[in-house]
Amino acid sequence: MPKFAANLSMMYQEHAFLDRYDAAARDGFRGVEAMSVYDHPAAEVRERLTRNGLTQVLFNCSHGDLAGGERGIGSLPGREDDFKRSIEQALAYQEVLGNQRMHVMAGILAPGRSREEHRATYVSNLAWAAEQIKGRDLILVIEPINTRDIPGFFLNRQDEAHAICRDTGSDRVKVQMDFYHCQIVEGDLAMKFRQYIAGVGHIQVAGVPERHEPDVGEVNYPYLFRLIDELGYDGWVAGEYRPRGRTSDGLAWMKS
Repeated sequence: MPKFAANLSMMYQEHAFLDRYDAAARDGFRGVEAMSVYDHPAAEVRERLTRNGLTQVLFNCSHGDLAGGERGIGSLPGREDDFKRSIEQALAYQEVLGNQRMHVMAGILAPGRSREEHRATYVSNLAWAAEQIKGRDLILVIEPINTRDIPGFFLNRQDEAHAICRDTGSDRVKVQMDFYHCQIVEGDLAMKFRQYIAGVGHIQVAGVPERHEPDVGEVNYPYLFRLIDELGYDGWVAGEYRPRGRTSDGLAWMKS
């Protein structure tokens, strides 16, 4: 059975953020992830992890100006200094929380800048970040995201993501394969996973198309969970979805 983690940014919205660690542990999760942990001192987050016997699986580097519409800065030309500061901030938290995966979001295409410029910036920034994590038990992951949820997002396809990872020249950069986004953009989930498993560093799941629990919608997750085991993937599989009601009431997909 895959190792399941809860995304605390989307799940357990009925609790304050730090209390979501307690709630996830009560429901049997042993791992958690979050889009952002920076609103709380790292020591406070560490205390919740330790208290509940939880592993912080992953968190994101800075999204940039979230209120201003930014969704990551990794590929944004001209923001290289901001990117470096975001990595420094993330590594300070990682040192305390001990997560082995860190998501570096690409961001939205900037007006007047080409995809080629964005790609070159992303590859360069990721290569620099990979140098900074030498000596740490840490992998950087990048995620293709559909443009229905985030219009204009730079990175959308699995093949693009794996090519960027290769071009960094580092084996410390892998792909965060979110089956929800992949189904919307490409489909053919099982074959895509078989094709790219060697470069997959993290998996996320949600029902398609509404992004609710994985047992609702058009994707056969029991089949995919069996495939994950069959192919020997031993990383975490995180539920990153919007619960239809109370999170605890919608976990039949995991308990079954």
